[in-house]
Amino acid sequence: MTRDLGQVPVHGLDQLAAQIPNGAKIAVPPDYSGVAMALTRAMIRCGLRDLHVVCVPVSGLQVEMLAGAGCLGAVETSAITLGEYGTAYRFQAALKAGAFRMMDATCPAVHAAIQAGGKGIPFMPLRGLLGTDLLKNRPDWTVIDNPFSKDEDPVVLLPAIRPDFAIFHAPFADRNGNIFIGRRRELVAMAHAATQSLVTVEEIRDVDLLASEESAAGTLTAAYIGGIAEAPRGAWPIKLWDIYEYDEDHLKLYGEMARTAEGFAGYCDRFVQDQKAAE
Repeated sequence: MTRDLGQVPVHGLDQLAAQIPNGAKIAVPPDYSGVAMALTRAMIRCGLRDLHVVCVPVSGLQVEMLAGAGCLGAVETSAITLGEYGTAYRFQAALKAGAFRMMDATCPAVHAAIQAGGKGIPFMPLRGLLGTDLLKNRPDWTVIDNPFSKDEDPVVLLPAIRPDFAIFHAPFADRNGNIFIGRRRELVAMAHAATQSLVTVEEIRDVDLLASEESAAGTLTAAYIGGIAEAPRGAWPIKLWDIYEYDEDHLKLYGEMARTAEGFAGYCDRFVQDQKAAE
């Protein structure tokens, strides 16, 4: 059942995932910012295909699972890593099979291009890419001479990234649909660049985040939010800020099961298709 917080609709998880069409470009944050894992499982249940995922600037289990489930059409990122929890087996297998287009980037490049999207400008210059072989693999990146310099002064132009959706998980929303994001400024950049943001939250609180300077400074206003779903422990098994930690036992189990396609399918049967098992 859908209700509203101000102008922002509140959905169930599967309803929120259903807002995303096949082929959509989505921006997702790194593990430390708030990854919408419950929504990711709902996206897999929806059978989404051909997603263009922009990692701002890296991702881990979220993109690994989307790769294993065959949801990806393209991935733009500077890294996919599960860190100390092992190898991203399903991502690697899908990449080797050519199941999606890989767009190698760097952290500064992703941040610069997403900022261009948020500012409504067509590109952003970045100098640090000069001399790297990334330029050979990114034909959409262009090198020009600085038009303001009298001397030879090359600089790389990055096309703006404008996602259809920014997707992330946050501690709470207020009664007006504003989202508390604390100091996670990459979430602001994602939301500004995207057409809309779909957000899961631990809870909805009967407060007004814009009522004080202290809370307003860490708030993403409802103007950027296209939909909210309440999802307690919605980042699980990834950590959420200092609210809860990684579920290490579960991540080890995932690493063991995802070594093979059959094992990953079994994992999805237990923890993706059976929504209650992941709660």
